[in-house]
Amino acid sequence: MILLASPGQGAQTPGFLQPWLEVPGVADRLAWWSAVTGLDLVRYGTTADAEEIRDTAVAQPLLVAAALAAYEALYPGDARPDAVAGHSVGELAAAAISGVLSPEAALVLVRERGRAMAEAAAVTETGMTAVLGGDADEVLAAIDKHGLTPANVNGAGQVVAAGTKAQLEEFASEPPPKARLRTLSVAGAFHTEHMAPAVDTLRRLAPGAPVADPAATLLSNRDGAVVGSGREYLDRLVEQVSAPVRWDACMATMRELGVTAIIELPPAGTLVGLAKRELKDAGVATLALKTPEDLEKARQLIEAHTS
Repeated sequence: MILLASPGQGAQTPGFLQPWLEVPGVADRLAWWSAVTGLDLVRYGTTADAEEIRDTAVAQPLLVAAALAAYEALYPGDARPDAVAGHSVGELAAAAISGVLSPEAALVLVRERGRAMAEAAAVTETGMTAVLGGDADEVLAAIDKHGLTPANVNGAGQVVAAGTKAQLEEFASEPPPKARLRTLSVAGAFHTEHMAPAVDTLRRLAPGAPVADPAATLLSNRDGAVVGSGREYLDRLVEQVSAPVRWDACMATMRELGVTAIIELPPAGTLVGLAKRELKDAGVATLALKTPEDLEKARQLIEAHTS
């Protein structure tokens, strides 16, 4: 059973889309999607610097467009994977891959999501810090002690704390025992109460979006559940903006479903890294689809593991 995974904000790096422009059709799709989003996705994915693509209003559409472009190169025509999941904004790519949304609808929603989250982040100086290792209960207790939110519970010993910069500084001065802290290059406390204004924006837009029920097994960040209704999935996407991402629960569901291989779409690496640690005992094969040079290996993995 093959699962495609789409990464979230923070995975982007300068120039990561450059090699994909050599794949037939990709440049044309990105030109079209640039018109949909009102952003020059080709420039942002090739020559823009790290600070430019750190902007939430840019990063989110760029990530979704990159995932969809690679998916279309990997699965021509109407073909789909057995299952799909996205981390945070990656859920919008997952919605399009599964058939819940058209690529254009997903990009319209991510355009508005990115803008609204950037505006919400500008109200208060906030951020996110990855907590690596340590005892899980002690980590969560320390996060709660400082008034922070466990915005991403990623499994494999990784939790992301989010809140105001002042709260994060206090947290850094008194870290959980045996844990390492790493400040993330994001522009706000995503998946916390600080994003409530962005949720309100999406609540106004989502009812008018054309949706269909998923044509592939589709996992939700809220609790790892398999969601069979397109409308329910879209509702979950809206509320997820201010709620924690439970990628640990998604990986638990992957185990229960019997997923045997995971391919992470570009800019790949983070999610397969988590899977290697969390699902190692289940013998799950993983592949980070970083450049077009990885496409043939991905096709071979699909042929070997598709249900």
